[in-house]
Amino acid sequence: MTDELELLRRANPVRDDDPRFAEGPLSHESESRLNHLMASASAGTGVGTGAETVGERRPRRTRTRLVWALAATVVVALTATALLLAGPNTTPAVAAPRPLVVRADSTPVPLGTLVGRAERDAADGSAGLRKGTHAQSWSVGMSEDEPPITLPVERVVRWNADDSHTELVVATDPRHPGRRVLTDADDGPRLVDDGHVISEQTFPPSWSDAPPQSSPPHDATRLRAYLREAQHVDTPLTTGELLDATALLLDTWTLGARENAALARLLADAKGLRPVGQVTDRLGRLGQAYVYDGAGYRRMLIMDPADGAVLGLEATAAVDEPEYGVEAGDVMDYSAWIR
Repeated sequence: MTDELELLRRANPVRDDDPRFAEGPLSHESESRLNHLMASASAGTGVGTGAETVGERRPRRTRTRLVWALAATVVVALTATALLLAGPNTTPAVAAPRPLVVRADSTPVPLGTLVGRAERDAADGSAGLRKGTHAQSWSVGMSEDEPPITLPVERVVRWNADDSHTELVVATDPRHPGRRVLTDADDGPRLVDDGHVISEQTFPPSWSDAPPQSSPPHDATRLRAYLREAQHVDTPLTTGELLDATALLLDTWTLGARENAALARLLADAKGLRPVGQVTDRLGRLGQAYVYDGAGYRRMLIMDPADGAVLGLEATAAVDEPEYGVEAGDVMDYSAWIR
C-alpha cells in the first residue's frame, strides 16, 4: 500500500482531452483490478472505499485530529478511484481538489475596507434576508462504519410559507463543468452525469426560535451573541469558532445586505484573520482572501470585494501528518455559497 500511495502522490493529472477520460462502462479487466484493490484495502484497513450518502451525514466543521487520521483512508479511496478511471498502468485521473491560489500580483484589501463597502451596500436597501441556502461543497467526511470520502455536491434548500422545506442535492464538480462525477451507489463505484440527483427530500413544517433556525439579527453585537448560541459556547468566540459559526449560518440562511454588513464587522474584529490578496474561487468568482492559521490547519475565507459578502471557506492541512497520509497543503474541505 505504501508504494501505491507514493505513486499516487507523484502522479501528474491526465490531460482533459486524454482518451482515458472517455465515458462508458468498465471493461472486465478494469473491474477486476478495482475489485482486487478494494478487497486489499478493506483487509488492510478495516474499511472499504466510496462516497457517503449526502442527506444522511454532514461534513463536520470542528477541526480535530480525527479528521487527519481519516485522511489516510481517503487516499486509499482516491487510489481505487484513479484505477477505476485510468487503470493501474496509467496516470490517475481523479484526485482531491487543489487548494485555492492567491494571485501574486494582487494587493491585499483590509477587512475594514470591506466592512465600509458592506455598510454602504446595506444603506442602499439591497438584497434582503432569505431562509435557505445554495452551496457547492467537498469535504473529508467522518463515519464509524462507512468510507470517509465525499464527492463534490451542490445543495439547494428552499423554505416555503408554511415552514416546510425542500432539499435537493446533486453530484457536480465545479472544477470540471459538464464532466461526469464519481459516486458510490449501492451497486458500487460508478460515474454519474454532472447534475445527477443524489437526494431530493421534502420536510414537513418545522419552526424553532433557537439559532441558527431563528432569524439572524442585522447588528454586530446581537449577531455575535446569536452565533455564540448557535455554537453552544458561553465564552467569546475564538476566530476558529467564528469561522465555524459563519459556515453554519450560511448553510441555513442566504444573508441580506444588512446581515452581510454585521457579519463583516465581526470578521474584521476577529484576531489572526489576515488579508492575503485576490483569489478566483471554484465557481470562477473573484474574491478577497483572508487566512487564519489554527493548530495544524489553515482556513481561507473568501469575500466579495464589492459588498463584503462571504463567498466561501476552505480548510487545508498546515503540517505534514505522514502517519495519516496527509501532507501540508492538502484540502480537507471547502464550501462556496451562491446567492
